[in-house]
Amino acid sequence: MKNQICTILGGGGFIGRYLVRNLTKKNYRCIISTRKPFQKGYLKTQATPGSIELIEWSFNNLSVIEESIKNSDIVINLIGILFETRKQKFYNIHSDIPKVIAQLCSKYKIKKFVHVSAIGANQNSKSLYQKSKFKGEDEAKKYFENTVIIRPSVVCGAEDNFTNLFSKLSILPVIPLVNKNYKFQPVLVSDVADSISKALETKDNLGKIYEIGGPKVISFEEMIKVILETINKKRFILEMPMAMAKFQSSITDLLPLPPLLTRDQCEILSEADNIVSGNNLTINDLGIKPLDVQEEMKKWLWRYKDGGQFAKAK
Repeated sequence: MKNQICTILGGGGFIGRYLVRNLTKKNYRCIISTRKPFQKGYLKTQATPGSIELIEWSFNNLSVIEESIKNSDIVINLIGILFETRKQKFYNIHSDIPKVIAQLCSKYKIKKFVHVSAIGANQNSKSLYQKSKFKGEDEAKKYFENTVIIRPSVVCGAEDNFTNLFSKLSILPVIPLVNKNYKFQPVLVSDVADSISKALETKDNLGKIYEIGGPKVISFEEMIKVILETINKKRFILEMPMAMAKFQSSITDLLPLPPLLTRDQCEILSEADNIVSGNNLTINDLGIKPLDVQEEMKKWLWRYKDGGQFAKAK
């Protein structure tokens, strides 16, 4: 049987690099769409020559996506943003693009479309991020019935924007938090990649939703304490009142810099915990035993210890 061709939209990102490595080991041929292919050449070193093809695309030109989907057996969508910019809006990225992809999957009779969303996707949320994620799921299933939804909790790994961010913030004497009791279920990026891969191979799961969480539920404050303990730092954790956080983030949202906390993220932290709900399938249904993020993070956070890679030279 010939190797299956898989188009991975947004495959040059954090989850994508792990997924590409996972799939090429299983002899998939991967077509990876990315906005800056010249920066993603390292992906080709992860597999045998000819197994990976990089294509450039933009939000304003989706025709290249049609060409890659047309020649594929399966399609995976990893495209997403954590905050809006002047050019990138939640509904455009999380809803409009999945709709187009689903329509193309239907047009070219793709075997399966795996759409990666997020735990917390909710049409009734006050967060535009969460509402747009739900809308994207709805559009994908509406226009292509052979769709499977993957909803991860907070994804952690060596290149993540969570454990690394708070490790960097340890240069401050005080680390501010919003809603320190907010709970999530951090999951290792390699386990998310494995979940997507297993969802591709699983039969009779079309139209299903998988909520992907790690083995432990932990509060925001507890997670920061674990990070600080891992890098051997002691810092005072200060909880910021939600009203103050929303006011401050409303101002920083106007600045042309990547924000530490947005007003929309404050809305997320005001709502339901970011944990597996029990209403959908989980990582266990895929036969995966997720690794403990708290233990695994030691493998990359050593860089922030005194004397580590990111320690100040004396």
